[in-house]
Amino acid sequence: MLYGRGTERAAVDRLLAAAGEGRAGALVLRGEPGIGKSALLDAAAGAAAGWRVLRAAGVESEARLPHAVLSQLLAPALGELGGLPGPQRAALERTLGLADGPAGDRLLVGLAVLTLLGDLAERQPVLALVDDLQWADPESAAVLRLAARRLGAERVALLLATREDDGPDPAGLPDLRIGPLAEPDAAALLRHLAPELPDPARVLAAAAGNPLALRELPHGADTGALPPAGRLRLAYHGQVSRLPGRTQRWLLLAALEETGALEVLLRAAAESGLDAADLAPAEEQGLLKVDLTAGRVAFRHPLLRSAVADRAPLVDRLAAHRALAAAHGPAEPLRRAWHRALAATGRDADAAGELAAAAGAAAARGGHTGASAAYERAARLSPDPDLARRWTVEAVEAALEAGEVDRAERLALAADRPDSDPVTRAHLLFARGVAEFWRGEHGPAHRRLTEAAALVADPHPGPAARVLVQAVHVAWYDGLPAVRDTLAALTALPLPADDPLEPVVRYLAAALGPLVGEQGQEQGPDAGPAGAGGADVGGAGAGVPTLPEAERAARAAGAEVPVDLALACGAGLVPGHDAEVLDLARRLVREGREAGAFGTLPTLLFFLAEAELFDGRPGLAADHAAEALGLARDTGQPLWTGQLHGFLAYLSAVRGDGDPCREQAAAAFARGGAGAPWARWALGVLDLGAGRAEDAFGQLAALTGGPHAHHVSAVRAVPDLVEAAVRLRRGERTAGPLAGFERWAAQADRPWARALVHRCHALLAPDEFAEDCYLAALAGHAEQPRPWEQARTELLYGEWLRRGRRKAEARAPLRSAEQAFRRLGAGPWAERARLELEATGGPAAAGPERTVAGLTPQESQIVRLAAQGLSNREIAAQLFLSARTVGHHLYKAYPKLGVGSRTDLAGVLPALS
Repeated sequence: MLYGRGTERAAVDRLLAAAGEGRAGALVLRGEPGIGKSALLDAAAGAAAGWRVLRAAGVESEARLPHAVLSQLLAPALGELGGLPGPQRAALERTLGLADGPAGDRLLVGLAVLTLLGDLAERQPVLALVDDLQWADPESAAVLRLAARRLGAERVALLLATREDDGPDPAGLPDLRIGPLAEPDAAALLRHLAPELPDPARVLAAAAGNPLALRELPHGADTGALPPAGRLRLAYHGQVSRLPGRTQRWLLLAALEETGALEVLLRAAAESGLDAADLAPAEEQGLLKVDLTAGRVAFRHPLLRSAVADRAPLVDRLAAHRALAAAHGPAEPLRRAWHRALAATGRDADAAGELAAAAGAAAARGGHTGASAAYERAARLSPDPDLARRWTVEAVEAALEAGEVDRAERLALAADRPDSDPVTRAHLLFARGVAEFWRGEHGPAHRRLTEAAALVADPHPGPAARVLVQAVHVAWYDGLPAVRDTLAALTALPLPADDPLEPVVRYLAAALGPLVGEQGQEQGPDAGPAGAGGADVGGAGAGVPTLPEAERAARAAGAEVPVDLALACGAGLVPGHDAEVLDLARRLVREGREAGAFGTLPTLLFFLAEAELFDGRPGLAADHAAEALGLARDTGQPLWTGQLHGFLAYLSAVRGDGDPCREQAAAAFARGGAGAPWARWALGVLDLGAGRAEDAFGQLAALTGGPHAHHVSAVRAVPDLVEAAVRLRRGERTAGPLAGFERWAAQADRPWARALVHRCHALLAPDEFAEDCYLAALAGHAEQPRPWEQARTELLYGEWLRRGRRKAEARAPLRSAEQAFRRLGAGPWAERARLELEATGGPAAAGPERTVAGLTPQESQIVRLAAQGLSNREIAAQLFLSARTVGHHLYKAYPKLGVGSRTDLAGVLPALS
């Protein structure tokens, strides 16, 4: 029975009611130890009559064991795994140790859990309860968080309980703070628990509304002014101290054995000279419970478990760990190895070797956090300095794989010594460089990575190349000198012709080389984009591959796809190889989804979205960018989070959505420099579309003449800078940027790029030369259509014709521009074209035959895939949703599209695209 808790029970009831109606949700209960979180979970389970209830609880000593909580939660549902899609089933089975092979990507495992919960909920609603999340292993916590964030239309409720200041934080999920009981409720509970208590006022005051303290303090001594958790520990110490010595030793075994497995504990007790009868006094006092059906031993409260372990003398703890190590069989190598390691009193080669072997097995199952901790402990135990260094490196790399960048850096700093062998130092420097990059410290990160590569360049050019490819990425945000130096080091590596990265390196040099050629230089306020000289970027030079050629050669040599091709894909946008990037990015995104390479997907989706935007497909670009942002958040990638906020700000700017644009731009600036160029371009285009030429010029001049002038967004913002400057009669201020843009367009050698140069010259030219420039620009657009840029040119040409009193001639380009802008959703620009058309005396343009408005990015993606014939389950696998949620979004989209069924969707594809 719960006393009080009306607010809390109402919140849980709302969660259950919504889930029962097909609106899945999650709730995190937060509070101090003993405050009643577990009681609320019990009450939720009791209220879920007719539901499938899954339960798990974190255990403090089990936090280093990968996927322990997930295994516990899903144990009753393992018979249902056969219904999962193949890749999801395989990933989850390997992760849970049910099949051999490497674990699946964390996001793929999270999707498998989401699909499994959705499948279970098709038969009856599902309530998943996880207690003591603060002690859950990080891998389980991450998977549960991913699944919870993607719950949609399933009949699933997820209720998590955690302390406020410890362990994995389920950030991003709704939470509810559980506070002390009100005094009348506390008094009623105490009367129920201890009706004969002579002085309840003292206990009420000491317990301070903590329900567990109200239960335990009547049985303990006066504990003074300690906080409730401290008073409870002392009360537990008193209760345990009054037990027989053999019972206390039994309790210590149970406290140190995180699984609570009765079979293991009985074997450990026998190793310690104890038997089952020695446990009876603790059972009689209710300190723990033995469940023979489940074969488990459970303490009355986790604080009691901690108190038993804390109070035990060191000699008893060491003996207990030795007994538990002996009790664990070969089926639990990591638990056995940890107990053996914790029983060691000094350097122990055998214990260290066993723990390191178990760590390797854990890493193979995706348990990188637990593997890192095990490798670190093995290194400390090893008497062999070489093995200790090797295992420290393994600990660092496992921490990086787990996304624990700060921990990896801490381990690397502690282990890095100038006298270490070069390979070890390279690994440690790489970890430090990655950590600095994630924090936005691009200069130090670049120096660290290039130093790491230099240490192993001669004996190991292949691994060095991979480090330098990463360093190129870092250098991109550090400035052109860093890009130049890194490319020079990368191209100087003696890579064999059959190395998968060899064609990638040659393409990177071709694509980025013009940025750092002899005439390339740092950008001043009036300087243009770098790229005045250097290598040919079109692939015509001897030995220089095009992007498709580089891809084919890398694949033939055994490249790890999509990871090895990701940077080359993005680099193709630098010299303007947009069509090639669009083709490759589509392929890599598809392969990334199929392979479960979700850590790389935000990168690939961003490159795909950029190419789609430049190709005149802003709707597709918005969908993919929104998906990438969600994935970047889920996988903890702040660099791409910032980039994508900036990119989405630009898309909002084109539509004229001022508030969303400014919000996204602010988010990009707040996450460091990576997203700043796109954000600044976005604010400039927003101001330009609204007629605020002064503000637009300020933003665009800072972008095109600043330290990021070599970025894709900065280079392509130059025509906008010219337009803003001409409106302010400051055309001469754009000479430097425009000269750089002309050189870049010549190297790109694409009709659309030449068209933009002609448009800039038309804006700057005297009237007698302007028309030829406009007509040349329109001819370039006709040769290689890009709707957004073509409409911008048509608008400017129509305005020029109207100002020259050639109203009849102006109507055609203005009408075409207005239609294109409306198709693209570029409201302010369409309105500007409409007003210009009105000023010529011509009728407003007719809108497109069919427009689609009001769809969310997720609805838009789902509709596109459904129109292509994919089933709900196939769409769910692509977008990391449940099939039921896909159906829910389709149902919401139909009225917005004006269609009645799935068969009608093909007709809306042109408008969506």
